[in-house]
Amino acid sequence: MLDLTPQTEAIIATFGGKLPDHTQLPDSDGNFAQSFHEHPQSILLTDSIRPVLQRLHPDGHYCIGQDSGIYWRLIEPFERGAVAPDWFYVPGVPPLLEGKMRRSYVLWQEYVAPLIVIEFVSGNGEEERDRTPVTGKFWVYEQGIRVPFYAIYEVNPGRVEVYHLVGGQYQALAPNERGHYLIEPMEVALGIRQGVYQEMELPWLRWWDTQGNLLPTGAERAEQEHQRAEREQQRAQTAEERAAYLAARLRALGIDPDQPE
Repeated sequence: MLDLTPQTEAIIATFGGKLPDHTQLPDSDGNFAQSFHEHPQSILLTDSIRPVLQRLHPDGHYCIGQDSGIYWRLIEPFERGAVAPDWFYVPGVPPLLEGKMRRSYVLWQEYVAPLIVIEFVSGNGEEERDRTPVTGKFWVYEQGIRVPFYAIYEVNPGRVEVYHLVGGQYQALAPNERGHYLIEPMEVALGIRQGVYQEMELPWLRWWDTQGNLLPTGAERAEQEHQRAEREQQRAQTAEERAAYLAARLRALGIDPDQPE
């Protein structure tokens, strides 16, 4: 995945003739997150998809990146050879790399490209749709890294567009009858759902299963379980009250309900 140009060969020489790894490359370009909703949105995506990924990867071999760098070319300054999606998922890689937490995701060290990258638009969307060769994000994901699925999410006005790599080029995916975009290898779909998360009422980017069921967060799963337990308790209480009422009626008729027949 790395073209050995005279410039890259010169850089490699500074590392003793070896390609630099994730511990030797910068893990930040110093930029701030451009919106307060971005980190909650990333957490929401990760929290709700984790049970699905655990089912797809019983060995635990998968990686989720949140605003983390992906190094796809070797150039100076090093940051110019990286792109940092707001959210991405890589199947089939161990959670730790050689026993260490990743500082970034280095393609020439890992070889497996992300299956999906998601960008959160904070401006007018030009940056996320930039097809300029080598420097534009759209071009990098399509031609540089060759990511199978690329999603662009705009919290305002609340929409998402998804592209699928077909024949080396991105084609826009059509939504299904529910307005969701199927990510077939993950057995899930992406879509927009208005709601409250971390005290913010927004059109959030969410996952659904292939039957159209919303994938809940851990807190939502806990609330669902709490409500189920309450319903079970109410049903048990109602049955107990009815049994007591029937027993009282029998006693009023001179029949002892506790007396064996």
